[in-house]
Amino acid sequence: MADEVILLGYYYSMFDMRVRVALAEKGIDYEYREEDLANKSQILLEMNPIHKKVPVLIHNKKPICESLIIVQYIDQVWKGKSPLLPSDPYQRAQARFWAEFVEKKIYDPGRKIWTTKGDELEKASKEFIESLKLLERELGEEPYFGGEIFGFLDVASITLYSWFYAFETVGKFSIAEHCPKLIEWAKRCMEKESVSKSLADPEKVYDYILALKKKFGFE
Repeated sequence: MADEVILLGYYYSMFDMRVRVALAEKGIDYEYREEDLANKSQILLEMNPIHKKVPVLIHNKKPICESLIIVQYIDQVWKGKSPLLPSDPYQRAQARFWAEFVEKKIYDPGRKIWTTKGDELEKASKEFIESLKLLERELGEEPYFGGEIFGFLDVASITLYSWFYAFETVGKFSIAEHCPKLIEWAKRCMEKESVSKSLADPEKVYDYILALKKKFGFE
């Protein structure tokens, strides 16, 4: 009997994109269900009653929540196809550490870029860039964070790329100017079909951000 795999997601969500990239890397067939976050479906509320948010992976009727946990689950269940996490325990721990760094030190100031104004926006932009510089330093001279192999930290980080244009335009800065190697890495990742077909269009993300800024009075 074939696995039943359903993903509850949202096109613009960086976290949802992570799961789409991981599923594509593993070559897993799945049903994608786009959520209306203003009118959440009953299945989302039932499958993620704690946080009530996407993404949720439903594997044979069992839900898995939180994007990094989902990506690790995918890697563990479908072991035979392109492992994402390193086999070495130390390297695996490092990949998880930096994925958490992306969650806490890059996503949060990134969100503040489009939800604040004036001095707060300037502060958030500086914090965002400084965190990207630290991530770039972790990349070093390698083609991917997994060395020669596109892996877990690449999956966790590359979905930011679809939001870079919006962050740069709203914050009035250039990521390429501050982190050229990170942009080279992102473009390298985008050459992979699993990535290019899973990430949201940057211009659509920007339009989405403008709509949110207007809706919530962040203009």
